[in-house]
This record gives sequence, C-alpha cells and structure tokens, in this order.
Amino acid sequence: MRRREFISLVGGAVVWPLAAHAQSTDRLRRVGAILGLVEEDPQNQINIRAFQQGLAAQGFTPGQNVRIDFRFGAASAETIRTAVTDILAMSPDVVLAQGTTVTAGLKQHTQTVPVVFTVVSDPVGSGFIQNFAHPGGNLTGFTNFLEPSLAAKWVELLKEIAPGVSRIGVLFNPRLAAGGGMYFAQPVEAAASGFGLKAVHLPVQSAAEIEQVMNAFAQEPDGGLITPPDATTLPHRELILALAARHRLPAIYPYRFFLTSGGLISYGMDYADVFRRASGYVGRILKGEKAADLPVQAPTKFELVINLKTAKALSLEVPPTLLARADEVIE
Repeated sequence: MRRREFISLVGGAVVWPLAAHAQSTDRLRRVGAILGLVEEDPQNQINIRAFQQGLAAQGFTPGQNVRIDFRFGAASAETIRTAVTDILAMSPDVVLAQGTTVTAGLKQHTQTVPVVFTVVSDPVGSGFIQNFAHPGGNLTGFTNFLEPSLAAKWVELLKEIAPGVSRIGVLFNPRLAAGGGMYFAQPVEAAASGFGLKAVHLPVQSAAEIEQVMNAFAQEPDGGLITPPDATTLPHRELILALAARHRLPAIYPYRFFLTSGGLISYGMDYADVFRRASGYVGRILKGEKAADLPVQAPTKFELVINLKTAKALSLEVPPTLLARADEVIE
C-alpha cells in the first residue's frame, strides 16, 4: 500500500490548522470519503473536484465549516476494512462511499452514521436499502445503472462495432462484483445468445489472474471483451487495456475514462456527475435531513464514446450510424 493512499486530507490538501477552523462561525462538520481508486488516478481527482464544488455550492467550504477526510485505494477486503475503521473512528457526520464493496464494509460496521453511496450496482439485492423510494436505515445514494438489462446494450454495441466477434468474455471479480458477478454476466449471456454469440465468464481476483485469464481467452479467434465495473476491474484498467491491445481484442467498457487510456468503446454514466449529485445528498444530511428519507437515484446521463484511433489499430470500420449516435468521438 502506498503511503499517500491512506492519508487524511481537507479538500484535497493537508489538514488545516485549528486557527483556520476558528474563522468559521458554523460548527465544523466532518465528512469521510472512502474511494476505490488510488489518490493519483486522474479520474479520482476529477471526481473529488466535482464533489467539492458541489459541497461549496451548498455553503460547505473545506477548511472553514467542513473537514473532509479521504481514504483512497479501498479495493480489497483488507484496505476497505482499514479505511472503514479509520473513517468511523473520526466520528464523521456523513460518509461518502464509492462502490458496492466499500458500502458493504460500512454497512457491516455502522447502523447509525449516514452513508451516501455512489456507483453501486444493486443496492436492494446487496441488502443496503429496503427500496429505492424509501431506503430506510442509514444508507442512501446513487446507482451506476438503472437495471442489469442495460448490460445487454454492451453486447449490442460491441457486435455493432466489431461484427466479426463470435465469443464475448465477461471479466469480473466474483468476490467483489454485484451478485457475485452474475448481476451483469447473466443479462450479457442472454443478450449474446440472441445474437448467436457465446458468452464466456472470466472470473479474476488479481492483476496476475487478469493477465492469465485474458491471455488464455485470446488463444481462440474472434473474441471480444466486456468489462463490467467492480473493485478489481476499475483500478486495473490500464492492465486490461494493455492486454486487449496486445491481443487485438475489441472491448467495451462501462465508463469514458477507459477510453482516454486507449479503450475502443464505452457506454455508461457520466462518472463525475454522480459525485456532483452525491454532494447534494451529503449537504442535505449535513443540514439535518436523514438518509432514510432521501430516495436512491439512478443515473440521469449516459455517454456513448468511441475511440477512432483504437478502432483503426484493430482494423475496425466504425459504422456511420454508430458514429452518429456517439456522444463523443475520440480521434
């Protein structure tokens, strides 16, 4: 674990002096934030800025009337347990959680501290909430997909951009992904069957297993890859992208930031937008509302992004109809 991955920050900087805190007439509020990506990850910094800007718009300024303690790189059982213990020991007024596994760790350790989760795939099935309209308990937040059947869209788009694909590998960590990975793998499998494609489950739990499994999958021809979001695939995206490029595997990813590092195509929510929206719930809880009264929300904005440079490297001719539907084309 890198030293900087688990340090306390105030608005992305070191802890402010007590004198700075005293400048505010409001009681100092404490927000804990447990994020799965490492601190240095560019997308992480974008998410944090969106979150802080949203809080500031509600009158909560880091270093004046709110202190934000971050824990980064919570992507394994050990780091999540450490992060949860550290954050709860600080007696936060509310905690921002990224992902299913972090949220599960918080639920296991507190039934009183309000938690606003982000990018959780199946909050009802995971036992976090009673239902979307009335969460109950101390957890509420934002999902990353409205329903698992949207995973079928990945199959459709992958087949459209790479019509020669006959096998689709679904890469996921069965210990950390929603529903043991089946939340996305099952609708992918059903959609693949409808296109006459074979879906192959590719369970992984580490970087070494990702390399081993992808190397083996690529031994047979006409393969394509789908990478649902979980606490293993997101932080290891650079490795996944490199292996996909090495083996010339057309692949579709859940978020745009996979494409800035060379991915072919992505379809999913605006990642930073959900952190901006989550700041609204955190602010409302800091002002006295209860998590149980705030309905869980699904994404409101989805992005289809295509990387033409990667398509060219894979000798793929992107259909004009697909280009016309894209929200962004990276050239």
